[in-house]
Amino acid sequence: MISPPQPEDLTSLVLRTDFTNDTAWASVKAALRTWKGADAATFVSDPTYAGVSPQELVDADNAASRDDKLTYLFLADATTMADVERPLLALDLADEPGRTFRVPPRWYADVSTNLTIANMDFSEFADVQPERHPARSSCPPPC
Repeated sequence: MISPPQPEDLTSLVLRTDFTNDTAWASVKAALRTWKGADAATFVSDPTYAGVSPQELVDADNAASRDDKLTYLFLADATTMADVERPLLALDLADEPGRTFRVPPRWYADVSTNLTIANMDFSEFADVQPERHPARSSCPPPC
């Protein structure tokens, strides 16, 4: 069984699970940099996680020690690498393990910050109705 990676600081973890396109990965990282050029995430690009499924990450987190548990993470998966907008897959590991939703990079800072400081719960983002807030909307859920 894999062990879950750990963020280096209070930034959210972005885990690369698709290794088919290095240019796409570079664009994901560039899109998530702050306006000052600093990384707004802990990026993990380790082939150990190639093709890992959300369920495998849930299982790994369940098996982790209390100190090593994560509450959520973002995946740069095959969909991320194939879609020109590079939407990350947010994965809940705490409240409803395995629950997911997509996050375009332009919304990443808002979603990540609110999850990090527990200002909003994972479900508040995941519960947004796609009919009211299509993936290419101009504001992050919930609007």
